[in-house]
Amino acid sequence: MKKTKNLVMCSLFVALMVVGAFIKIPVPVVPFTLQLLFTMMAGLLLGGKLGAVSVGVYILMGLLGLPIFAEGGGFAYVLKPSFGYIIGFAVASYVTGMIANRVPDPSYKRLLAANFIGLGIVYLFGMVYYYLMSNFYLGTPIGLWPLFLYCFILAVPGDILLCILGAFLGKRMIPLMRSSRM
Repeated sequence: MKKTKNLVMCSLFVALMVVGAFIKIPVPVVPFTLQLLFTMMAGLLLGGKLGAVSVGVYILMGLLGLPIFAEGGGFAYVLKPSFGYIIGFAVASYVTGMIANRVPDPSYKRLLAANFIGLGIVYLFGMVYYYLMSNFYLGTPIGLWPLFLYCFILAVPGDILLCILGAFLGKRMIPLMRSSRM
């Protein structure tokens, strides 16, 4: 029964990430979507390992050609500068889940800290990948200040709100996930 529940929950979060990729708020350079919220929630609710598995399945499906990323799909997506953020989602989901689930009843403060650490991981992977792809593959060099401006300052306010929302939802949903009813 537990394996079935885990499979269903991972599948649910893959579906939520797909839907979240298509709920877009237009901002320059890196598209703002609800993917971050659902990857963080996967870690918080499923734990680090299953959260990362669900994000990994999402990434694999996108790389195999399903147009489920914010800007399409296919193996060539790894050549997009924004692909680093997607890689960061998997690592962040794992870390967020491991931090949040170290205690039986995580506090709102712990969930918020886990989400912000996950956010930092997503931006670290995203910005490093963006810089490397732009400067060494695409031939469209970007300096550190424009990178910081476009890939962090303009995008992070909305993601901070998603981290707060994710911690709030996590605090409400973790007890439900752990109860015998689910």
